[in-house]
Amino acid sequence: MMQNSSVENTKFGSINSIRIGDKLLDLTIPVVMGILNVTPDSFYKESRDKSTSGTLEKAREMISFGATIIDIGGYSTRPGADDISIEEETERVIPIIEVLRAEFPEVLISIDTFRSHVAEKAILAGANIINDISGFEIDPKIVDVAAKYNVPYILMHMRGTPKTMQTMTDYKNIFKDVSLYFSKKIAELKKAGVNDIILDPGFGFAKTIEQNYELLNNLEAFQLFEKPILAGLSRKSMIYKKLGITPEESLNGTIALNAIALKKGAQLLRVHDVKEAVELIDLLK
Repeated sequence: MMQNSSVENTKFGSINSIRIGDKLLDLTIPVVMGILNVTPDSFYKESRDKSTSGTLEKAREMISFGATIIDIGGYSTRPGADDISIEEETERVIPIIEVLRAEFPEVLISIDTFRSHVAEKAILAGANIINDISGFEIDPKIVDVAAKYNVPYILMHMRGTPKTMQTMTDYKNIFKDVSLYFSKKIAELKKAGVNDIILDPGFGFAKTIEQNYELLNNLEAFQLFEKPILAGLSRKSMIYKKLGITPEESLNGTIALNAIALKKGAQLLRVHDVKEAVELIDLLK
């Protein structure tokens, strides 16, 4: 699934690979990250599941449709989500990671957590990537875990916590503020020994609908950091609230915004609907 890649500009993003262990993940053609929520309360009900069998079936389907990465999360990050214990989050995600790693040795697994304990347990169980929505604001030790195990770190922009973030949308200039955030955080990560970094602007996290679209329309400017860009737009409120529909009715909107993101340099799409995202990438090759 991973192969060597030269570094040169393409019609997609400007960064063509990222190191994962002793290999390079080729990003010449964008890749799809499938969302696998091991939670009972994610905003999109079709992605909710606490049973191992149901979650594994979803993962198998995503892989069969062409997902390169499976992103496993046991803590709901929807706006206003309630807190759960570290122990409960760990108990939700580790069994799934272990079974997936055994069944699909080549698939890449991302752990969607902001807690260092959960991240470390997940890596030891077979995860390859840390996806931290908090930019190590909630648990700074997660950076040490990424450095210790030499795994890529997805740096997302957010303010506050999932419970408080939507009260923290006051920016002087959203693009400038997010850029300054990335600049500061990248320097801190490199100082800690984390060099394999993916940037996620954090659509829907501590941002109004208008701010989300401003970031999307300027997404290509984030290539100045020379890091791969991840777009997580799937079925989010910037789609369904703008259209006056539900998350369940937001697939068409998701595809449309993902197409814009790809044209503006995104090299990873984090989605609930893997088949449609893979087809979109194929059409834009």
